[in-house]
Amino acid sequence: MISQLPNLNGLKAFEATGRHLNFRAAAQELGVTQGAVAQQVRALEAGLGLMLFERHSKGLSFTSAGRSFHGRISEAFAVMRGAMEDLRPGSARVIISVPPSFAAKWLIPNLPDLSAAHPDIDLRVMATDKVSSFRSDGIDLAVRLGSPPFGASLQEHLLFSNDILAVAAPSLVKDRELPLSVSKLAALPRLHDDHDLWPLILRESDAGSGEGVRGMRFNQTALALDAAIAGQGIALSSGFLVNRDLESGRLVVVAKTHLDSSSALYLLHRKGVQRSSAVLRVVQWLRDMAERGSPLEPHP
Repeated sequence: MISQLPNLNGLKAFEATGRHLNFRAAAQELGVTQGAVAQQVRALEAGLGLMLFERHSKGLSFTSAGRSFHGRISEAFAVMRGAMEDLRPGSARVIISVPPSFAAKWLIPNLPDLSAAHPDIDLRVMATDKVSSFRSDGIDLAVRLGSPPFGASLQEHLLFSNDILAVAAPSLVKDRELPLSVSKLAALPRLHDDHDLWPLILRESDAGSGEGVRGMRFNQTALALDAAIAGQGIALSSGFLVNRDLESGRLVVVAKTHLDSSSALYLLHRKGVQRSSAVLRVVQWLRDMAERGSPLEPHP
């Protein structure tokens, strides 16, 4: 077993040589002699007990082990270069963790506004439903659906209340008077997501469970909304996710539900941590955009 990491110069020589498949070009890039690069690569191979390159009269080619190893080493050097870049004074990198549907339906469509207002900010988006750790995942901000408190170490800012709307393509309800009653909703194809809100909507109505009506199931709200836009059924969604589709006419509100829920969408960051100017500006931008984009009400 290899008990310690190889010499860094050997790894640098290997990484550069692998990109060029040429000792001379690698030497020119690294500012050393061709012989020095070849010697460092040979020493690396000897330490690993593996041949990384096949030597030919016209140049080099990877061995199978060398090709696999080069891919991993290239990734490692890219991570190190990124870490060094992040240490630059005035670095404007901001990492934010958000739910995938929020990323697809709200954040990404609004990012041109952020780029126009703050072109220097390097926003990196982690789209996940999993709980992210500010410390171990290295995130600066998180957007989550829930209710306070989120933890003694976290500060929250309300972005959107969680008003649930029933939405559909205009073609699906073109011959119906809106808003629809819950019983009439139950008679139409329903689109389900991982929040599984339809049973709660139908429970108190005379529609019962409505199990006889077909309905597709998706693991993300954004996918259910795309299916709704395609005219495949009625989807339930938080209002802030469908504003753009409502404004464009791709969707219409067919009913506003009356779920009692204390959950809402919050922006989270750690308390007692000095935040960069970039993070503070993203926080303010998110709060300003949320204030400007309140959910639309259904029209009778």
